[in-house]
Amino acid sequence: MELEDRITIVTPEGIELQLALAGAGSRFIAGAIDLALQLLLLGLSALATLALIGGGVGVALFAMAAFAALYLYDILFEVLASGRTPGKRVTHLRVVRDEGAPVDLPASAIRNLLRLIDLLPAAYLLGLLSILVTERNQRLGDLAAGTLVIRDAASVASERAGFALPDRAGSRAAPAAGAGDAASSSSWDVSAVSAQEVAAVRRFLERRASLDGRARSELAHRLAQGLRAKVAGAPASIGPEDFLEELVQAKGRR
Repeated sequence: MELEDRITIVTPEGIELQLALAGAGSRFIAGAIDLALQLLLLGLSALATLALIGGGVGVALFAMAAFAALYLYDILFEVLASGRTPGKRVTHLRVVRDEGAPVDLPASAIRNLLRLIDLLPAAYLLGLLSILVTERNQRLGDLAAGTLVIRDAASVASERAGFALPDRAGSRAAPAAGAGDAASSSSWDVSAVSAQEVAAVRRFLERRASLDGRARSELAHRLAQGLRAKVAGAPASIGPEDFLEELVQAKGRR
C-alpha cells in the first residue's frame, strides 16, 4: 500500500483544492494493464493484416496498426475518456493538466511522445526515477506537457465527509434541486454576499466545464459552503452548483 501524496492548487477564485497524486506503484500497475492490452491489439493486427492481405501492403498496414496501438492508444483514451486509459480506469487514476483541468490533445501528445525517453535506459527506469524524485510525482513526459496523474474521484470519495464526489466531469456533488427550490431563489436574502464573492462564483460557473470532475465538485462545494451562511432562505436540499447558479440570479435581480 503506497503512501498518498497530496498537492494544493489555488484556483482563480482564490480557493485551495487538494489533489491526491498517483504513486509509482499504482502507475506501474496501470501501465502493465495497458501494455498487455496494447500487445493484444498488436498481435491481432499482425494476424489480420499479414494473414488476410500479406505482402508489402500488409506490412505497411501492420506498421500503421502498430503505431496506433503503441502511441495513439494512450492519446485517444486520455482525450476521449477523461484522462483514463483502461489501465488507469482499473486502478482509479486520471491524467489532468497541472491546474486541475482535463488533459487536452496537445498535452497528451507531448506526454506520450516522451514516453520513449522515459523507457530509457531500461524498461521505464528513467520514468520511475523521475516519478520518485519530482515533487508532483511526474515523469519527464508530464513535466514537458504540464500534466499530473492523480487518484480519481471515485477512489477517494469515501474519504470525503459531507458530500459525494463525481466520477465524471459535470456530475453534481449532491442531488439536483427541484423546481420549487429553484423558483424560491426570488425570495432569498443575498444582501450579505459581496460583489467580489459574486464575481468569484461567476468565474467558477464560466469555467467549470473545463475542470476535472473532482476539482469541479470540490470547488463548487467549498464556494457553496462558504456562502450558504450569508444567504437567508436557501433550502438545504439544493446542490452546490444549483445553489451557486441561483445565487447569481438572485443577486442579479437586486
